[in-house]
Amino acid sequence: MVSKGMKKIYTFLIFLFLYAPIIVLIVFSFNNSKSRGVWNGFTLKWYVELFKNDEILMALYYTLIIAVLSSVLSTIIGTFAAIGIYGMPGISKKVVLNLNYLPVLNPDIVTAVSLMTLFRFINVEFGFLTMLLSHITFSIPYVILSILPKLKQMNKHLAEAAMDLGATPFYALRKVVIPEIMPGIISGALIAFTLSIDDFVISFFNKGPGVTNLSITIFSMARRGINPVINALSTLMFVSLLILLLIINSKSSNNIGERGDII
Repeated sequence: MVSKGMKKIYTFLIFLFLYAPIIVLIVFSFNNSKSRGVWNGFTLKWYVELFKNDEILMALYYTLIIAVLSSVLSTIIGTFAAIGIYGMPGISKKVVLNLNYLPVLNPDIVTAVSLMTLFRFINVEFGFLTMLLSHITFSIPYVILSILPKLKQMNKHLAEAAMDLGATPFYALRKVVIPEIMPGIISGALIAFTLSIDDFVISFFNKGPGVTNLSITIFSMARRGINPVINALSTLMFVSLLILLLIINSKSSNNIGERGDII
C-alpha cells in the first residue's frame, strides 16, 4: 500500500504541475525586463502601465460587463430551465437533456459559426448585443447541468408540502426550492462567469466594431509580442478570482455548519 507521505508528495507534484505556469507568470509580472526568460530586478512599473493602457482597460471593461451580465442572465434562464426539465416525464426529459448536451459536446467553432449565421440571417448588427447573446447561449447548458444534480438530491415532496400548507407555487419556489438548490445555482453562475471571461472563439466570430474582450486583445497583441502588462493584468485577475472563491467557500462552510447545529 502507498504510504500517506507518498500520497502527499504525489498530490503536491500534481498541483505544482498545474500551477507552475501561473506562478511563473506572477513572478515575471514584477520583472524589470520585457524578456520572459531573464530576471532583471523587481519593479511595479507594469502595474502602473496597466492602468494607463486604454486598449487593455477597454477590453477589460467589456470582458467584465459581458461576463457579469451573461452569467446572471444565463443563471436565471438555466435555473428555470433545469426546474422545468426535472419536472418533465420520461421520454420528453431524455430528449431535452440530450439536446442540452449538444452545445457542451460541440466544438466551440460550431457554436460560434452557427450563432454568427443566425445573427446574419436575422440582420442583427454585430456588437455588444451579439457578443452578450452568444455568451448567454453557450453558458446556459452548463448552468442546467450544474443545477440538475441538486434537484435530484432534493426531496421532491418539499414544494408539495409547502403548497399543501397554503403557499402559492411561486412562494414555494422562492422559499423552498431555490434555497435547496442554491449551491448548484452558485456553481452554475461561477462556471458561466469563468467561461465568459475565458472565451475566445465565440467572441471572435460574434464581436462588432469597437467591442472586444481580453482574449481577443491578447491574441492580437501576441502577433507583435506579448506586453508584460498582460502579466500584471493576469496576476490581478487570478488573485481576484482566488479571493472570490475563498469567500464563497467560507460562506458555504458557514451555512453547512449552521444547518448542522440546527439539526
